[in-house]
Amino acid sequence: MSHYRKLGRTASQRKALLRNQVTNLIYNGKIVTTESKAKEIVGIVDGMIALAVKEKDNFETVTVKAKEVRKDKDGNKVKEDGKYVYDEVDKEIKKDNVSKLNARRKMLSFLYPVTYVPADGAKKKENTKKIDLTEKLFNEIAPKYTGRNGGYTRIVKIANRKGDGALKVLVELV
Repeated sequence: MSHYRKLGRTASQRKALLRNQVTNLIYNGKIVTTESKAKEIVGIVDGMIALAVKEKDNFETVTVKAKEVRKDKDGNKVKEDGKYVYDEVDKEIKKDNVSKLNARRKMLSFLYPVTYVPADGAKKKENTKKIDLTEKLFNEIAPKYTGRNGGYTRIVKIANRKGDGALKVLVELV
């Protein structure tokens, strides 16, 4: 007996479908899908959010010395003798502890990378930016659910699909 829904797909197709829908749910906050897919997605997303809630404050703040290009008052880089001039500055960075790093790597192994392209500059590479979903999980989503023990997602039944009569549902973060 199977312990998961096969969704009428091969293993690789099923894994790609679940990864895609979990990524979209975390990025957008809600998606519309069929009931059987939603039940599979909810378990995965709840596990990721629970991991993010557990590990969200597990880091150290470290001060490091870094070299930074000197800039003039207009914000342009300063050159002397054809080379850029560097200044040493102290920067504070967050250094993940071992368990948070492991959690981040688990999330990254499942989630697809997301690239945001603004509507006005749709064909320009300069305007695109990569969204770090693990940072979104740790910094935006996890603080909302700190006092909550599970149940981070909600399934709301919408209607039957017109073509095949499958039950469509809305899956959203609570």
